[in-house]
Amino acid sequence: FSVHAKYYRAGAHVVVPSIRRTPPECVSPRAKVSNKMNHFQAELEVRALDPDAFALMLDVDGYIAESTGADFLFVSDGILRIPQRRTHLTGVSLLTAAELAEKLGIATDEGAYTLFDLYNAEEAMLTASTYCLLPVVRVNGLPLGEGKPGPVVARLLEAWSEMVGVDIVGQAFRHTAGRSA
Repeated sequence: FSVHAKYYRAGAHVVVPSIRRTPPECVSPRAKVSNKMNHFQAELEVRALDPDAFALMLDVDGYIAESTGADFLFVSDGILRIPQRRTHLTGVSLLTAAELAEKLGIATDEGAYTLFDLYNAEEAMLTASTYCLLPVVRVNGLPLGEGKPGPVVARLLEAWSEMVGVDIVGQAFRHTAGRSA
């Protein structure tokens, strides 16, 4: 928790590396394998540019695929956009975010999205079991939307916290405070 706590309030930065996601025709993204050399290369490239950034990988056709350790979603025109699932391991956290969006009346759409689509989005987020959902506020150094965590992320985090009976953000900060004591 302590590693990710700051991103709940400040938001995260994603950088797109030159390394692409392995095509599903070569290795199924549904196979949770330990050989993810391209993910490691992508992380090294991104960390050389910004040690605090997360890598956001594109597929070989230039469409948004996934982060190296998380799924990626974004909001445009009030719709939660999910990159086409054929290009990434669809995690339980992505499925939870989509389910919560549906319950909150937030439309979802799965498709092939480009960086242009993302640059014009209002919000974005990373989803993973370790932190549930983190807001993304910058892409390749450029502010996304208003450059701060947005209302859809806030609603999803609140609904997720209610679902599990724990204030996810509060827990992260309490854990961080306990570590520094």
